Amino acid sequence: MASYTYPTGHPSGTLTVDEARLVLGSSAVVARALADIMEMSFIGDYLLQDRLDAAAGGVFYESIESAFAPTESEIVAPGAGYPKVVLPEGTIEAARAVTRGLTTDVTDKKLAERGGSVLSRALRILANTVIRDVDTVTMGVISSVVSSTFASPGGAWDSAGDVVRALTDIRTQRANLGLGIDLNTVVLSPSDYATLIGMFINDGALPREAQNPATTGGVPLNLYGYNWVTSPFYTGSNPLFVDREMLGGMADQTGISPDWTSYGEFGIEAQSDRKTGYDKWTVGARRITVPVVLEPNAGVQITSTGL
Repeated sequence: MASYTYPTGHPSGTLTVDEARLVLGSSAVVARALADIMEMSFIGDYLLQDRLDAAAGGVFYESIESAFAPTESEIVAPGAGYPKVVLPEGTIEAARAVTRGLTTDVTDKKLAERGGSVLSRALRILANTVIRDVDTVTMGVISSVVSSTFASPGGAWDSAGDVVRALTDIRTQRANLGLGIDLNTVVLSPSDYATLIGMFINDGALPREAQNPATTGGVPLNLYGYNWVTSPFYTGSNPLFVDREMLGGMADQTGISPDWTSYGEFGIEAQSDRKTGYDKWTVGARRITVPVVLEPNAGVQITSTGL
């Protein structure tokens, strides 16, 4: 899966055996290696941009019920006091951070026979698994909470013009609610994304060079003022249209175990332990997190697209 931001940072080159042993000798270095592999690969962090703190094992948050004061503003004469109102409060809710992780062994024999690529492969598999499991849960939460639907204006998406017209209409109608919401990101299943890109190519609607996904293969694609992303962990039958700044955040908990070390802003933790007498190292990756959707109105599922 390509990175969700540019530029994409990936480790390069193959570790030697000595380099692999140096990496294994420090959980902090393993954590950095994992962070490099995972850099901006979580679609959940891309869509839920708030960074919330689950230091106590969870997070309390307030669901937004109204974006307006219960009374209108008033004309205030010079020198007069301003009217005071009690603002409505949303419902206080709580979410518990869940630990997802796994470990694996890297034996001295494998390192000696196959070189440092054994460690690189092990870390990649651990990273891919944590990304898959966290993002699967996150996309399930987003899809269940963002339950409002909007039939595509103009019907099926048969051309690039139909797509842009529908998105612009939906974006405008949601903005007219006065909630400060600006829908700007379209999330598609892999098959729907492929269908849409094919349509754009056939319509000549993609840039000829810069950020042409037909040649670069990267996501997100920024086109016509919208961000277009896909993930194998989004399996919804309808395109999801969201405001990433308003939708919510990921609440991470780190630092609760002395033998696990974190690196970077996404709460990834790593562990490396030398198993004396067993001729091996045990490396692990985990993330303690919970996705939180703060504003359900910051997203809509678009129906009747024909994708």
